[in-house]
Amino acid sequence: MGGADVTSSLPAVMRDIADAAQRAGRDPASVKLIAVSKTVPEQSVEEAIESGQRRFGENRVQEAKAKWPALKERHPDLELHLVGPLQSNKVRDAVQLFDVIHSVDRPKIAAALAEEMKRAGKRPRLLVQVNTGEEPQKAGVAPQEADAFIKEARERYGLPVQGLMCIPPLEEEPAMHFALLAKIAARNGLTELSMGMSDDFETAIRFGATQVRVGSALFGARL
Repeated sequence: MGGADVTSSLPAVMRDIADAAQRAGRDPASVKLIAVSKTVPEQSVEEAIESGQRRFGENRVQEAKAKWPALKERHPDLELHLVGPLQSNKVRDAVQLFDVIHSVDRPKIAAALAEEMKRAGKRPRLLVQVNTGEEPQKAGVAPQEADAFIKEARERYGLPVQGLMCIPPLEEEPAMHFALLAKIAARNGLTELSMGMSDDFETAIRFGATQVRVGSALFGARL
């Protein structure tokens, strides 16, 4: 872990978010910061919490399961987001642990989530992940199939889908991917857009991001 001091990096990122929102003619409060804490030690997470951060993102259910129950017990107002792919055998743990799941992307997961939510009596908020670059190695529904899948998730499975998430291809200009995601969300009446990470969140805010997922700019580079 490269050593960013979260007590100074958090206010700096918040300022950058506010500046980007103002440049886009938006209220800074309309953009939520998800601090991505995968592989981040508990002490750094605690420092972020003490500095006022309340929304955190994890990529892996197993890692989150080891780290977060105790943290959430100490800080009941925290909101935990699953921002990595979800396997069907991890759905039970995910529903138990996470407040928001960003990676709903196929009927098998939609069906498993519907069943587990009913069983557990918990309803985390859900985002559909769209593979805007149609990259074979990446999770997410293809853009041309997104409308049908969103409809199926809502109507057939009764899922609380609130928005969309994307991870643009590394080597492409992200703006076109953010614009595409915003267009799909608008025509489906979805209000939440989870897009933009440490390197491109200011562009994402320009295209309507309501949640930005920032890790290395807050906690330093992963080893």
